[in-house]
Amino acid sequence: MTQEAHVTQGPLTTEAGAPVADNQNSETAGVGGPVLVQDQLLLEKLAHFNRERIPERVVHARGAAAYGTFTVTADVTPYTRATFLSEVGKQTETFLRFSTVAGNLGSADAVRDPRGFALKFYTEEGNYDLVGNNTPVFFIKDAIKFPDFIHTQKRDPYTGSQEADNVWDFWGLSPESTHQVTWLFGDRGIPASYRHLNGYGSHTYQWNNEAGEVFWVKYHFKTDQGIKNLTQAEADRLAGEDPDSHQRDLREAIERGEFPSWTVQVQIMPAADAATYRFNPFDLTKVWPHEDYPPIEIGRLELNRNPENIFAEVEQSIFSPAHFVPGIGPSPDKMLQGRLFAYGDAHRYRVGINADHLPVNRPHAAEARTNSRDGSLYDGRHKGAKNYEPNSFGGPFQTDRPLWQPIAVTGHTGETEAPSHSEDDDFVQAGSLYRLMSEDEQGRLIANLAGFIAKVSRDDIAERAINNFRQADEDFGKRLEAAVQALRG
Repeated sequence: MTQEAHVTQGPLTTEAGAPVADNQNSETAGVGGPVLVQDQLLLEKLAHFNRERIPERVVHARGAAAYGTFTVTADVTPYTRATFLSEVGKQTETFLRFSTVAGNLGSADAVRDPRGFALKFYTEEGNYDLVGNNTPVFFIKDAIKFPDFIHTQKRDPYTGSQEADNVWDFWGLSPESTHQVTWLFGDRGIPASYRHLNGYGSHTYQWNNEAGEVFWVKYHFKTDQGIKNLTQAEADRLAGEDPDSHQRDLREAIERGEFPSWTVQVQIMPAADAATYRFNPFDLTKVWPHEDYPPIEIGRLELNRNPENIFAEVEQSIFSPAHFVPGIGPSPDKMLQGRLFAYGDAHRYRVGINADHLPVNRPHAAEARTNSRDGSLYDGRHKGAKNYEPNSFGGPFQTDRPLWQPIAVTGHTGETEAPSHSEDDDFVQAGSLYRLMSEDEQGRLIANLAGFIAKVSRDDIAERAINNFRQADEDFGKRLEAAVQALRG
């Protein structure tokens, strides 16, 4: 039984009642160009979404973190001028926060959910944040869909529970999610601990060198502890017996001196390759096959110090993909473009306008020089200094050298899909992932998916969800359909 709907049928509108022409694609500067700040629907949705919960994070609320060290192990100066990557052996202090995505602050660690992998580098040119996950892809490719997606994962506004109907209705109607859903319901969907998972930058980022040459890169953090995962049955038991299992494991390992570490790799694509690559290299729902761009080892990340106060350092820590340093910048990835706004906006709302003054967030190897003053948490650091630029009183000044290189854009503004490439397909990589699995892995994937899809109350939602996997691989869909039918009777 459902509550009677109070929203009338008709065109979707903005908060002000204006009809929405396109709720699937954010507005860009030409096809494939960066997202425009004039897209007020995108900003309205993301800003509203950031303010829907007080005071915990809307997503990634439950997490654990530790300080560590990143050490450069290979020369990457031909690709980037970032100072913290400038020489082999150079070390940079870091802070890494792991998290689950959908659960609230009091939820269990051992659940089927992506894991956030948010890494802060305290470099001498300012803080650089790399905010990724333990999967190389994501469910959607445009940030305008992010609030809709998360609403399906959170508690239903009427029932107060997560609803299978909502989850599978959205995934079935969003076929680009098929690849990530295949990851999520496979063996790596429930890591055994934070120490035994890989991390990924997931998005494509720009590197640029001293000569101004541009490269597109993807980050990989390969666990040196080895991949370890939980079955659904093991996770169900552990979540009930020890909801804090992952947090406790990380803290106690560091206390014992068993410092977890990751080998850091990057895939590097010359900028000229992007236009003619077989699929859109800025599509967050796809990986770059290693045979096309082999991962290159560049460093090692080690966690070696626990926070002293969870609230001060873990809960109040902030990470933003917009925190770049010279030599590193964004790409036209439409999900990333939205996150450049959304994360900073969320932190200003959740922690405060001066959240970057807190010890865990402020630069550790550099000095912040801004003209921003006052507001909650302001610590008076500027004393009597002038608060404008330019000034003739010895204030900070601009460098006239951008952090990253500009990219060319053409075309008309408007809500556009990303440019089409020869292999831009929502199902190809999900099918490839399925066929890479062993027979046992495929069996567990299908059982995990079927157990969830069988909870859907409407046959059309279940059938649409199954059909996405059938398009990825005929055998995948056939076996999944049979498994769901068996459970549904």
